[in-house]
Amino acid sequence: EVQLVESGGGLVQPGGSLRLACAASGFPFGKFAMGWVRQAPGNGLEWVAAIVGGGSTTFYADSVKGRFTIAADNAEDTLYLQMNNLEPEDTAVYYCTKYQSARYSNGAVFEDRGKGTQVTVSS
Repeated sequence: EVQLVESGGGLVQPGGSLRLACAASGFPFGKFAMGWVRQAPGNGLEWVAAIVGGGSTTFYADSVKGRFTIAADNAEDTLYLQMNNLEPEDTAVYYCTKYQSARYSNGAVFEDRGKGTQVTVSS
């Protein structure tokens, strides 16, 4: 059974940083593309970032490019999202996602996601 458990969310001031983690189990972590999506209050899911090839290639939404970094620790089966220079618009529930294969393409649909972790950016 695929399990994705996020952690690391919280309340942070604008300009601050947080690092999210996603502990994965139930599948060969390094053989699947992984990613993060988020959902702000009243909005639909927004794709944030993806990582493939054990971390050799990364993809980012324009809204987070240059501020967020996605990384994977294949030895620990853990996915990370380092978020710097956070803005109030980043407030959302962040979900860890697993894709259907090792590849990622623009618009790919994930097949599993975790329960999410809340990130609130406010002064």
